[in-house]
Amino acid sequence: MSKRELGGCTLLVALLVFVDFALKSLVLAYIPKAVGSYPYGGVGVFQHFFGIECSVIHVTNTGAAWSFFSEYPGRLLIVRFAMVFLLACYLFFGNHRFATAVPLSLILAGAVGNIIDNILYGHVIDMFSFVFWGYHYPVFNLADAFITMGVGWLLCHSFVHKKKRLVDGEDCAS
Repeated sequence: MSKRELGGCTLLVALLVFVDFALKSLVLAYIPKAVGSYPYGGVGVFQHFFGIECSVIHVTNTGAAWSFFSEYPGRLLIVRFAMVFLLACYLFFGNHRFATAVPLSLILAGAVGNIIDNILYGHVIDMFSFVFWGYHYPVFNLADAFITMGVGWLLCHSFVHKKKRLVDGEDCAS
């Protein structure tokens, strides 16, 4: 990666971490901590849009996704730090294209955003609540969305890249 691309990735990570932190700060300041989902303490964004509902609520999570490992917050924080360190080293020192650097930057920004929450508050602040045709999806935050988008982007990129190599007649193992 060129120095310009490296600077772009650094700026992207910093910007996304800032936006995540600002949104969480707004939730902390203006939405009381809730138990349950909208309308129980949250703010409705939309309802009954093709069977989908969305609200912004204030909930906390001491674990990872879906509260996994919530009984081990200290160990989880150490694992998160290690993963961020390894991902940052891979992103900034690895030899890869800009097309993969952007999704890696998304993942790194999301991970850093959740670590900041853990350090400042002892838990992660989650706020987006969706109900899909009666199914209550687990509440998540913007950092989680960054991680999900980055992983999805990398998966799509790998499939497209593999398909292109197959069409071009290259061996996929190389």
